[in-house]
Amino acid sequence: MRRPSLSRRTVLKAGAATAVATTVALPEAAAAARPDTGVSAYPFPLTAVRLLSGPFLANSGRTQSYLTFLDPERLLHMFRVNAGLASSATPCGGWESPTTELRGHSMGHVLSALAQAYASTGDTAFKTKGDYLVTQLGLCQDRATARGFNTGYLSAYPESFFDRLETGQSVWAPYYTLHKIMAGLLDMHLLAGNAQALTILTRKAAWVQLRNSRLTQTQRQNQLRTEFGGVGETLFNLYQLSENPAHLTTAQYFDHAQVLDPLASNVDALNGFHANTQIPKALAAIRGFHATGTTRYRDIAANFWNFVVNQHSYAIGGDSNGEYFQLPNRIASELSDSTCECCNSYNMLKLTRQLFFTFPSRAAELMDFYEKALYNHLLGAQNPASSHGFHCYYVPLRAGGIKTYSNDYSNFTCCHGTGMETNTKYGDSIYFYNGNTLWVNLFIASTLTWPGRGITIRQDTTYPEAPTTRLTVTGSGAIDLRVRIPGWTSGAQVRVNGVLQGSPTPGSYLAINRTWASGDTVDISLPMSLVLEPTPDNSTVRAVKHGPIVLAGQYGSSNLSGLPTLTASSLQPSSTPLQYTATASTGAVTLLPFYKTHGVRYTVYWNVTSTPTLPAFVAHYPFDEASGTTAADATGNGRTATLAGSAGRTTGRTGNAVSLNGTTAYVSLPSGILAGATAFSIATWVRVNTLANWARLFDFGSGSGTNMFFVPRNGGGVARYAITAGGAGAEQRIDAPSALPAGVWTHVAVTHTGNLGVLYVNGVEVARNAALTTRPANLGTTTQNWIGRSQYSGDPYLNAAVDSFRVYSRALTAAEIASLNSSGS
Repeated sequence: MRRPSLSRRTVLKAGAATAVATTVALPEAAAAARPDTGVSAYPFPLTAVRLLSGPFLANSGRTQSYLTFLDPERLLHMFRVNAGLASSATPCGGWESPTTELRGHSMGHVLSALAQAYASTGDTAFKTKGDYLVTQLGLCQDRATARGFNTGYLSAYPESFFDRLETGQSVWAPYYTLHKIMAGLLDMHLLAGNAQALTILTRKAAWVQLRNSRLTQTQRQNQLRTEFGGVGETLFNLYQLSENPAHLTTAQYFDHAQVLDPLASNVDALNGFHANTQIPKALAAIRGFHATGTTRYRDIAANFWNFVVNQHSYAIGGDSNGEYFQLPNRIASELSDSTCECCNSYNMLKLTRQLFFTFPSRAAELMDFYEKALYNHLLGAQNPASSHGFHCYYVPLRAGGIKTYSNDYSNFTCCHGTGMETNTKYGDSIYFYNGNTLWVNLFIASTLTWPGRGITIRQDTTYPEAPTTRLTVTGSGAIDLRVRIPGWTSGAQVRVNGVLQGSPTPGSYLAINRTWASGDTVDISLPMSLVLEPTPDNSTVRAVKHGPIVLAGQYGSSNLSGLPTLTASSLQPSSTPLQYTATASTGAVTLLPFYKTHGVRYTVYWNVTSTPTLPAFVAHYPFDEASGTTAADATGNGRTATLAGSAGRTTGRTGNAVSLNGTTAYVSLPSGILAGATAFSIATWVRVNTLANWARLFDFGSGSGTNMFFVPRNGGGVARYAITAGGAGAEQRIDAPSALPAGVWTHVAVTHTGNLGVLYVNGVEVARNAALTTRPANLGTTTQNWIGRSQYSGDPYLNAAVDSFRVYSRALTAAEIASLNSSGS
C-alpha cells in the first residue's frame, strides 16, 4: 500500500518499496465442478480463438517474445532465498528488488501470461517454462515449516510481513502479492493442465484460512484497509473448482464492508479511495454472486461498474488521477501526467465481461465500454518500438503528455505485470456463446473453432481503419447469431450472402437465427462519424473521436503549457484512415488514433469554442409512416429514429403513431440528440395503455449513471421528470401531483432554461423546480436515447402509443406549449 507522501513513480525511481499495487485477472474456471449461478452467456476457451494479422496479434507477439526472453532463475531468486535454498542468479530490479516489499508479485503475472500464451497459441515452450516455475515454487513451499513459517506459506518475503499487517504496522500490501501468485497457479492448472499448481494453490489457500480464521471480524476488517488485490475473487474461483466450502468461507473474509456497503446501497462514495484497490473488490463480488447466488454481491458489482464507467472515466475508457478516484464527473479538472493507470482498465474489462455473463440484456452497453477501453487505452499502452512489448504505467492526459514504458528487468511495476496478461488473452472476449447462440462482440481479425460443433467462424477485418468486417462460416448447423451494433454508429448494415438483414439498431445486437451452410458470409458495415465529446464538468473541453477511436493531436517534442483551442470546423480527414488535420491555437496540427500515438507529446482534450450549435428545433417524429423500422425527422435535420424490438404503428392523435408493446418495443433516437444543450423542451402525445411503475416515456442517456427521463408513474404513484449526471442518488426532479391517465391521449411537455424546469400536462403547468442545475450539456454525448425504454435493465418497457414527439434546444413558452396541445400536433 502507498506510504504517505510517496507516489509509485517516486518509489520506483528511488528503488524503495512503497506504493499501491493492483490485481491480476483470471480466466473463468472452465473445469469447475460447481456451475456458476445467474449466468446466461459463456466465454469460449482461449484454445478456441486464434488471432489473425492485425494490431492485436502484433502486440501479442511482442509480449510472447518477452516471456521467452525472461530468465526463470532471476524470477525465482528471492523465492529461493526466502526458502533457504541456494541461488546464484542475479536479482531482478524495480518492484522485484531484494529490498522491495512487493517482491514476488511478478511471478504470478508471468505464470498467468505463460498459461494464456500457451492456450492462445498451442506453443508448448510456454507451458514448459510455466511448469518449471511451478515445480521450483513447490520446492520452496515444501521448505515453509523448516524456515519457521506456517505450512503452505509461499512467497518471496517472510511470513512476518503478515504479522505486521495484522498488528496495524506499515507494510506494502502482502496479500496483494499472494493473490498474484495464487491466480497464476490457478491459471497454470486450468489453462496448462498443471496438477501440481493446484496442489500448491490449495495449500496456500489453507494457509490464508489459518491466518484469517484466528482473527476477529474487527481485526479482519482493519487489515482490509491495506490493499489486498483479488484474493477473494481467486478463492471464490477455487471454491467453484473444488466445491470445498472452506474456500468459500475464506473468500468472504475479504468482503470489505467500508467499500461494499455503500455500493450495495447504490451510493457513489468512491471519492478519495485508491482506484485499483477497489476494482478487485467488485470483481470478487460478482464472482461471489456466481458462487452463491447472493444478489447483494451482484448489485455491488453492477453499481460499481455504473459509477466508474459513467462518472469517473475519461474518453479513452481509463479512470483515476494520481491513482485515486476523484469527485464524480470531474474530468476536465483532472488532467495530469498520472491519469489512467493501466491496471485499472485491465481489471475494469475483466469486470465488464463478468457482468456480460450476468446481464446479457446489457450486452451492447457493456461491450461499447469494453471496446472503448481496449482500443483507446490498453492496445495503445504497449510500445510498438519495443520487441519485448514494454508497457505504460500511467497514460497521461494532460496537454503535452507523453507515454513512458517499462523495461526488461529494472521495472516490474503492477502495470508491467498486467500488461503481460493483457497481451496474451485478446481472444477471450471477441465471441461468447450459450447453446447455439453466438455473440460477436468485437471486430478483431480472428478465427473461432467452435468446440464440439465442427463449425469455424473466420473474421477478416482491418477494423477500425475500415468500418467493416466479414464473417465466413465453415461447417454447418443452427446458429442464433448476435452481431453487436455499437451505440456510436448510425446507418449500420448487415448482409448475409449479400442480402440485407433488417434495420440494425445502434446500441443493440442484431439477431440472425438460421441454419448456416459452409461458405456463408456475413458482411457488417458500421459507419463512423466524427464526434467532439464534451467532458461532464466543462462542455467546452472536448475529445475528438472518429467512431469509437479517440484521436490525439501530435505535438512532437512540444511540451504544451495548457489545452490548445481547436477550431472544430477546420477538422478535415486525410487520405490515411483515422487521420485528420486541423487548425488550433498552436497552428496546424495532425490528429492520429491515440492507440498509435507513441514517442511524441500529444493532447487528447482540447478547448473547443466553435462547436456547431444545435438547431432550435432539433427533431420532430410524427410517426406517420405506414410501415418499416425508421421514423423520419420532419424538421429536415436528418435525425432519423429507429423502431426496435417489434415496435409497430397504430392510429395516432393525428395520422399514425408508434405502438409500444410494453415488453420489447422502443424507439431509438440518434446519439447526442441534445449534446451541448443548456436549455431544452420535449413535447409529445402519449396514450398509456397500461400504467407500470418506472416505465419510461423517454430516457436519454448513456447508462443508469447519466440520463434524463420522464415516467408516467413512478414508485410513489406520480409522474416524474428527472435528470442526473451522477446516478440515481444525484437526480434532480420535477414530480407531478398525480400519474398520467391510462387509455386516453395526453399531451406532455418538459421545458428547462437556466435553473427552471417546468412540467406541463395537456397544455397546463402542473409542477416546476427552480433548482435544476444539471442540464443536457452535463450528460455529454448520450448514446442511448430511447422512447419507451429505460437505462435500467430491470425497469419495464412502456405499453403505449406515442405521437408527434418533438425535441427542442430551447425552452418553449407556456403559450407555445398550450398551442401544441390545442393543435393536436
